[in-house]
Amino acid sequence: MPRASLYRSRQAAESEPQPHSELTLPLRALSQAEKVEVRRTLNSERFQDSAPREVYATLLDEGQYLCSWRTMYCILDENDEVCERRNQLHHPNYVKPELLATKPNELWSWDITKLLGPAKWTYYYLYVILDVFSRFVGGWMIAERETANLAKELIAETCARQGIQPAQLTIHADRGSSMTSKPVAFLMADLGVTKTHSRPHISNDN
Repeated sequence: MPRASLYRSRQAAESEPQPHSELTLPLRALSQAEKVEVRRTLNSERFQDSAPREVYATLLDEGQYLCSWRTMYCILDENDEVCERRNQLHHPNYVKPELLATKPNELWSWDITKLLGPAKWTYYYLYVILDVFSRFVGGWMIAERETANLAKELIAETCARQGIQPAQLTIHADRGSSMTSKPVAFLMADLGVTKTHSRPHISNDN
């Protein structure tokens, strides 16, 4: 057995590890009350947008010293707050639309497509209303512009032509300006038509 290993084993047997409870904190460590005060200052309305370095410098300019900026980071890290400390607006979780059509004139889907015109930089707009069950084009229109009023007229004429009754039809569309406009929404409410929309920024829901 190597001599160094023998001495090491004897030393380990003779020395007893110090219990964890006997370990003392540094004399300059912050108390729990002081940590609470530092955290309250960092999360206050005045400093919630500022980094700990900036808060530290601002307080020093005012003649106030709470702790070092490194200690501020440690206190925030203990509370999982080394991030945006303001109240953030959380967008709701939109559910993927799942619609079922079992017969004609039960579920429609409509959209507006841009068509290239005969001259350069000229375009036309094709409005199409499609029956999801039969794939029948119930209504369509070509216009020189995309407006909510034109969409309103097309939906109203198509519903009248197909004899749509209140609470019979659901119309699905994406979240374009014409689809989410007030004139179209008011028209569907007057006709008793249920409207649904795709999730934001997801193009294949329609």
